[in-house]
Amino acid sequence: MSSAASKTSASRLRTLDLTYIALFTVLIAAGAWVSVPVPAPLVEFTMQTFAIFTALLVLGGRRGTYAILAYLLLGAAGAPVFAGFRGGLGVMLGATGGYIVGFFVQGLLYWAVTAKLGETLPVKAIACVAGLTVLYAFGTAWYVVVYAQAAGPVSVLTALGYCVFPFIVPDLLKLGLALVLSRRLQGFLK
Repeated sequence: MSSAASKTSASRLRTLDLTYIALFTVLIAAGAWVSVPVPAPLVEFTMQTFAIFTALLVLGGRRGTYAILAYLLLGAAGAPVFAGFRGGLGVMLGATGGYIVGFFVQGLLYWAVTAKLGETLPVKAIACVAGLTVLYAFGTAWYVVVYAQAAGPVSVLTALGYCVFPFIVPDLLKLGLALVLSRRLQGFLK
């Protein structure tokens, strides 16, 4: 293969990567918009975690994490990509912002685990569960600190009741669905 053909091939791959990253950034935003409103101080149920799982499982750790980062940057810039069609740093710095920022931590962990242990289905599933656990821990710690500043102290157990316990089973079901979907999509994406 000539040098020019090699450069063209590398350019196409980068363009294809950016296209997939953009597509999954939109999927994450759409997942955030599919929400079930709940009374404060509970956290809304969304399909965002499903979209995060799908991005990581289909695109892999590197491209999936870039899609998460693009989503966060859009939201930070004020684009209405978060639940309830909200955007801006105010949302990210609010009581539930730790879960939003935690998606990036989840992506980094998934990327590290799959880079080290491989891309087999069991490794991917374990990386997703580990990432979800870290997301819960990161988001809950953030919630406790920010909520305490805004409304007064809240115990970790209460925060877990608001933000984690109701989501464990639905998030595991979303993970299962994302695993099935990612296996189906694997042949279509390069």
